[in-house]
Amino acid sequence: MNNKVILVVLDGLNYSVARDCMGYVNGLIEEQKASVYKLQSELPSLSRPLYECILTGVKPVNSGITHNQVCRLSKEDSIFSLAREAGLCTAAAAYHWVSELYNRAPYEPRRDRFTADASLNIQYGMFYQWDHYPDEALFQDADHLLKRHNPDFLLIHPMNIDDTGHKFGLDSRQYRNSARRADIILSEFLPDWLSEGYQVLITSDHGMNNDLSHGGTLAEEREVPLFVLGECFSHAPVAIGQTDICGLVCQLLNISHGKSFPGECL
Repeated sequence: MNNKVILVVLDGLNYSVARDCMGYVNGLIEEQKASVYKLQSELPSLSRPLYECILTGVKPVNSGITHNQVCRLSKEDSIFSLAREAGLCTAAAAYHWVSELYNRAPYEPRRDRFTADASLNIQYGMFYQWDHYPDEALFQDADHLLKRHNPDFLLIHPMNIDDTGHKFGLDSRQYRNSARRADIILSEFLPDWLSEGYQVLITSDHGMNNDLSHGGTLAEEREVPLFVLGECFSHAPVAIGQTDICGLVCQLLNISHGKSFPGECL
């Protein structure tokens, strides 16, 4: 049986801030309806390399996507390509670097911002190229894709937490409040996703530091959350790496993948 999966990547969300500020999601944990795992991001702790890591299970030093200016298609099997090959429907509401990794590079807004092409790895997409693009709008984009296309795999990737961190730093009320706003938005959509049978994973690519940046080895740059919600999860206290997310999603989708995954989590 194939499960449907939603993967939410809250760009730039540090683990401690997620635990301290996201009251709704943590409330679900208290009610034993969700679990959270602390992950350590791979290196370098930069966005585009870690999008590739999360979606393919391959570390940046091995994928060749080693910094944000590497603009080319992925050479690895991804959740998107594996799901499409298995005949599943794929969709993403995400930053345009995701389109460049798995659909077409370079990104051309007039061609790629709104995508509907069954031959592409991401068949249905609503992409954006502005770091300040409102999270509220991005989740509405995702909701449109979900209702219109009923995807088996949907990636939702908002950018406001990371954008705020680059402006104000980790230890700022603005950064913490951006996480709180994302939590409020999630509280509007999560009940519907779960009632529709989706398995939901909420994570981040990297954290943030007080230099208004990330990319190195500091714990605050590398420690990120992985929240899991849905009837397929046992919520066992197992070790999970960032490179396991791809295989875990593929396992939930019940597709062949050859990726590592924490089987105890299912």
